[in-house]
Amino acid sequence: MLFVEETIGVTEATQVAHVPRQRGEQLLGAAAWYAEVRHWDVFPGTWLETVDGAERCSCGDAGCASPGAHPSRPDWAGQATGSAAAARRMWSQHPRSSVLLPTGRSFDALDVPESAGFLALARTERMGLPLGPVTRTPDRRMVIFVLPGAAATAPGLVGRLGWDVGSIDLVGLGEGHYVAGPPTRVGGRGAVQWARRPTPTNRWLPDVEELISPLAYACAREAADTRTRLS
Repeated sequence: MLFVEETIGVTEATQVAHVPRQRGEQLLGAAAWYAEVRHWDVFPGTWLETVDGAERCSCGDAGCASPGAHPSRPDWAGQATGSAAAARRMWSQHPRSSVLLPTGRSFDALDVPESAGFLALARTERMGLPLGPVTRTPDRRMVIFVLPGAAATAPGLVGRLGWDVGSIDLVGLGEGHYVAGPPTRVGGRGAVQWARRPTPTNRWLPDVEELISPLAYACAREAADTRTRLS
């Protein structure tokens, strides 16, 4: 496997200490693997640079919200490629570039709070529902890969269950959006990791209708718990 899954510690300090600096060959290998084996489009994003002893995003914005893990140019959608050879060329030119995957093509993504994601994954496994790849991000989110079209249909499906996607913090990512692929690192926060790795058995992604009930329930429960804690 061409990815390295970094160990995330318990505290923020250990989190930073245990995340190694990215190596260009890992990023290049991951990008080529996504294109060649999973047939996912990829495109290179920004990267991290050391400026006056501190890591900064290559975009130059000292207050960048997603340092080293966002598109480096406005025409990123046209830059994305499904060719492993093209991916190798692009990352050979900029070896430290983050690995970004456009949604709305081979897959859509459902972005949820990490705690809700873990609960939903446990419920779907108990129910025997199919699951595709799932990532965990350093900002404690979970990204669930599903068939294209999910971003457009998820709000209506959640509404039929009696909730609103905004109030339960369930975000659908489809055409015009992207997700960061492991082993992309987001500033000093940590690296994007696989909660469920891509394997031959999960090549066929689930439809959002198969997952929406346990996922919406988990998100609604997390939202209710958060309101209780803040009250």
